[in-house]
Amino acid sequence: MYRFIKRIIDISISLVVILILSPILLPVVIGLLLTGEHYVFYFQERIGFKKKRFNIYKFATMLKDSPNIGSGLHTTKKDPRILPMGGFLRKTKINELPQLFNILFGSMSIVGPRPLVDKTFNPYSDYVKENIYNVKPGLTGIGSVVFRDEEELLSQTKMPLDEFYSKHISPYKGELEIWYQKNISFITDMKIIFLTAWAIIFPKTKLTFRIFKDLPQMPKELNIK
Repeated sequence: MYRFIKRIIDISISLVVILILSPILLPVVIGLLLTGEHYVFYFQERIGFKKKRFNIYKFATMLKDSPNIGSGLHTTKKDPRILPMGGFLRKTKINELPQLFNILFGSMSIVGPRPLVDKTFNPYSDYVKENIYNVKPGLTGIGSVVFRDEEELLSQTKMPLDEFYSKHISPYKGELEIWYQKNISFITDMKIIFLTAWAIIFPKTKLTFRIFKDLPQMPKELNIK
């Protein structure tokens, strides 16, 4: 019943938000056409519900060949591969809004674990890999809220980015997503949606850990200085 009702909510909210934001998104489309590499959308294969593959939709924020240059799939805060409009779109999360169509078409939900590529999925433990996508991936989720400043974390570390991600970020993200599945409810989803909006306005907020007091404790290596 939860999944059925959640699907109805996903369809309703995605349709309403697409209609409301369409006048705002048009300038983004025009801006991307006139700047950078003159392309608007970025499509990438991700791992989804029950580990089935699907293409995720985003506004283009980086060079087309960025996965093959620089730091690869990991993006730092002042990454030189980011397009002229890309920094703003990423900071405000506007680049994620085309995923409303993923939600509308059924490959994603509003709240859930982020859909990953193999390189960022493989560092998870076997238990997390087997269970994380027992729910649909989401536009936002507890991992997205807690790791709102992931790019800053990657910018600060002296370790190779792949090593830092697999040793510190990935294990904690896995704990968070398993916590979500153990605490899944409409109330939890509503709180995560609120915290997503709150974190965009207040990026340094610690409100998440005050609202969800039983979240797994963040390792000291992930505390941004």
